[in-house]
Amino acid sequence: MIEVKHLSKKIGKKQVLQDVSFTVGKGSVTGIVGRNGAGKTTLLKTMVTILDPDKGGVELNGQSLFLHPEAKRTVLYVSDSVEVLKSYSIQHIVSLYADIYPNFDREYFHELMARFNMPAAKKVKHYSKGRKALFALILAFSARPEYILLDEPTDGLDVVVKKQLLRFLLDEVAKEGVSVLIATHRLDELETLADQVLVMKDGKIAEIFQLDELRETYRKWQIVYREEMPTALFDKLYMLQQSGRVYTCLAEGDLETLEADIKQSGPLLYEELPLTLEDVFVAKLGGEQIAE
Repeated sequence: MIEVKHLSKKIGKKQVLQDVSFTVGKGSVTGIVGRNGAGKTTLLKTMVTILDPDKGGVELNGQSLFLHPEAKRTVLYVSDSVEVLKSYSIQHIVSLYADIYPNFDREYFHELMARFNMPAAKKVKHYSKGRKALFALILAFSARPEYILLDEPTDGLDVVVKKQLLRFLLDEVAKEGVSVLIATHRLDELETLADQVLVMKDGKIAEIFQLDELRETYRKWQIVYREEMPTALFDKLYMLQQSGRVYTCLAEGDLETLEADIKQSGPLLYEELPLTLEDVFVAKLGGEQIAE
């Protein structure tokens, strides 16, 4: 288990992380979302000690990563920059990873290269942007770490490869027990992947959602009235959209009582709609606060 405890970091005059705390269990997927500048990348880099925190720490199975650097061999960070390794040969990079990560599996590396139809190349710079990103992910999983931290992992990938990769991520979590943290703005991808989602705002954790609890806690309705929605009911719901007398809203809490209130308010029509992560984020924090 990784425990992030009261992590704070200032860069220049800006407080980028403020008292960030959360845990990540074994064999799980955690999504981290927020607008540009919310602190997602700084959080990942601080977790793997690329950046030193001003306060707080990170523990892996009870050991501080800052006091026991050898523990970092089981935690691997994949940057959103695909240009880092471009001037190196494939063979050199594989040898480097094998030296750094004792569990690096060369056989598995070549298996993954074949699975994703990665063309033979002498140097990474000969790959397209999407192929560079995919190569970095193949290296990461070939190292057989316990935890992988991914920064915008699907950027630059085409639709087919992206679907293969997301399936692969789920398989690795299920079969190998690896835990994955994904910083992304793609809420639709997290919906099929994540066990929990951290919402960052201004360097803080604004919300933590457990995905399996979302549909027990929230419900989305579309309601139509002859006139306006009664004010007493309007104040109990989060309005996602209103078009004339048609209201698309999100309910939270005592859903049975809220549904009874809707029926008693005399709507012309009301129906339940499929709930998405984006609906919850827009309602709780405002769309502009999540969007990249």
